[in-house]
Order: sequence, then C-alpha cells, then structure tokens
Amino acid sequence: MAWDTARTKRLLLDAAVEEFAAFGPEGARVARVATRAGVNKERIYQYFGSKEKLFAAVLESELGKIAAAVPLTAEHAADLGAYAGRVFDYHRAHPHFVRLLAWEGLQGGDRVAAEDERAGHYDEKIAAVLRAQRDGVLTDEVAAGQLVHAVIALTASWFMLPQLTRMLVPALAGAGPEAQRESLVALVRRLTARPPGAGRGRGPAAGKGAAPDRLPLTHDEQQRPEHRSER
Repeated sequence: MAWDTARTKRLLLDAAVEEFAAFGPEGARVARVATRAGVNKERIYQYFGSKEKLFAAVLESELGKIAAAVPLTAEHAADLGAYAGRVFDYHRAHPHFVRLLAWEGLQGGDRVAAEDERAGHYDEKIAAVLRAQRDGVLTDEVAAGQLVHAVIALTASWFMLPQLTRMLVPALAGAGPEAQRESLVALVRRLTARPPGAGRGRGPAAGKGAAPDRLPLTHDEQQRPEHRSER
C-alpha cells in the first residue's frame, strides 16, 4: 500500500501548529509533534529537514489560510473598520495564529519565514489602501503602509495583550468579545476616516499638496513605483 505523503505532511503540520503556538520555535519538541500526529518523528526530518524549517512551513501554511479567509481588496479597503472586524473574528476562531506571529517576533530575530512572499502579499494590501485613499474614502494623512500596520496591530492586540485590556479598558475586558469587536470596528473607522471637507483623490503621496502634519512615507513606500513617479 502506497504511503500517503500529503496526508502525513498535513498531520504533521496540524500537530506542529499546536506545539509551536504553545512553546514557540525554541521550546517546541519534534517528538511531541510526532506523537500528536501519530507519525514517526523521522518523517519530520524527511519532509521538512529540521525543526526550524517545520516552523517556517507552519507559518507559511497558516498565513495562506488567513489571507484566503480575510482578503483585503480595494473594495474591502473602503471600510477598514469592517475589515478589522473580520480579522478579529478570524483570530477569535483561530487563537493560535497570533501566538505563532508573536513567537516569530520574539525568537525569530532576522529569520522570517517566506519573507519575500509575505512582503509581496502586504504590498497588495497597501496597494488596496492606496486606491481607497485616492478614491477619497480613507484618510490620506497617514501613509497606506502605516494604516495597514495600525489595523493589524490594533486587532492582534486584543489577543496578544489581554492584560493591558484589563488595566486600560476594564469595562471592555468584562464585556465580552462582541463588545470588543464593536469597539475595534468603531475605532478603526474613526482613525481611518477622511476628515470632513478634505479633497478627494489627492492620495498619500501628493507632494507639496500633502498636509504638513501627516506621517512621512516609509523607505519601502518611497521606493514603490507610484511614489517614485510623483516625486
């Protein structure tokens, strides 16, 4: 009977998600992953090469899942509050995901799984927000990349930093996830709304016409073609 390689890899990845979320890339043990999956641990080295590469494969898999489940198109970008609410729902249903990202940040250092592919994915999100800014539905006083970063950080913080929620907003901490979600959506909409009376379609890289108090573009955003052509 032929060995089902795809099924075995999936069993190992699913088991590794729980192990890495609980213990991080350094504290995780391949023996526990193998036991949880019901697979000989030698298969881990055969299919993934090392524990570090297994962690990278787990992150790639989980990042693909959230990208498919909660896309950020130009249409979605028109209401970043609603988008934040959908990301909140995803994190609530899959609490391991933010833990994996936190472990990567704490222990990964400069080693980032699939960094080029992930950067390309975030470029697509930034492009969607830029279009919404130029269409006049989002503030252009903050660079698009910083808006995306803010939405991701604000949403993840509900799950990464529950202790701060208890100390800073105790009423919301005790109100439950639905009230927290509603608060998040309202906050993001308020932060990303175009100010009343602002012109439409000016865009965040309007040069001399930009508001003097807007945050500067990051180096990466300055290098994007749409900014180089306008400077």
